[in-house]
Amino acid sequence: MSTAPSTPSLLERILAYASLAIIATALLSFFVTLIVGMNDREAMAEGLWPFVYGLSLIGLPVGFVLLILLLILSQRRRRADFRRGTRS
Repeated sequence: MSTAPSTPSLLERILAYASLAIIATALLSFFVTLIVGMNDREAMAEGLWPFVYGLSLIGLPVGFVLLILLLILSQRRRRADFRRGTRS
């Protein structure tokens, strides 16, 4: 009795791409903040730089929460597939 594994849902794909994009953006903004801060500390207090710094502070926790949510959803899908396979 071989059953084909189910494919990830649209929500799982969206969560995967969103978490990847948010974490990558947060890491990039963190490194940019470090580089700019090392060169000119006064520039960090004006313009767009406070937003870039805030993005690095907020992006990583949000990306982590999205990854945990993705893990929970994929485990629920796998458990349902397993139950459907053993009862058939």
